[in-house]
Amino acid sequence: PLLGCPGLGRASSKPCYRCPAPGVTDMDSLHWLRQGDAVTQATAALLLAMSVASWVVIFWKLRLMRRAHVDMPRCTAAFWQAPTLATAAERLPAFDPEALILPLVRAAQQVEAAQAGALASQGSLSQRLTRVLRDALHGVLGRLQFGQVLLATVGSTAPFVGLLGTVWGIYHALTALTGAEQISIERLAGPVGEALIMPAAGLTGAIPAVLAYNWFGRVSAR
Repeated sequence: PLLGCPGLGRASSKPCYRCPAPGVTDMDSLHWLRQGDAVTQATAALLLAMSVASWVVIFWKLRLMRRAHVDMPRCTAAFWQAPTLATAAERLPAFDPEALILPLVRAAQQVEAAQAGALASQGSLSQRLTRVLRDALHGVLGRLQFGQVLLATVGSTAPFVGLLGTVWGIYHALTALTGAEQISIERLAGPVGEALIMPAAGLTGAIPAVLAYNWFGRVSAR
């Protein structure tokens, strides 16, 4: 019987390659995941978790950097307008909700409150200020750089996780064809093409993570 071919717009004695074979229903794009084994599903879940985690960190750091870009000039102005360190420490929380400048002010207050004769009071005033401000600055930088390790990890490992899924999918595709009487390119192209989804998913998670890591690192260094 003649088969209607929507791809050609005419009747043909042979089915079009674009049309499903008789008795075969179209499958959605995730059927390869449901039919995969535990390794395939675990790899896909890991790639999804890495992508979600990196995007959560990206959006959180975007918000933090935006607040820091707006709040730090205001905090600096409020600090230099205060008559004393105690007054500055009272005013800054209203201008510094992310606590990026306030730790430095509190560290400077510790120098004033250091008891005479204690190790914290040894050395000149400039040396003591340098020591406490350096420690406080490291804490602030640690907050600004939070999530950088995760972005670097996702950017460096996600492509290899996707490659693992591809190798495993191709292995299973070749194993399934071992007992087949006839091996054709059509039977091999489908499973292999589905296995190539894994490295694409890995690159989809790795590329934004690498770009965000480089950009956030440059902004934090400022």
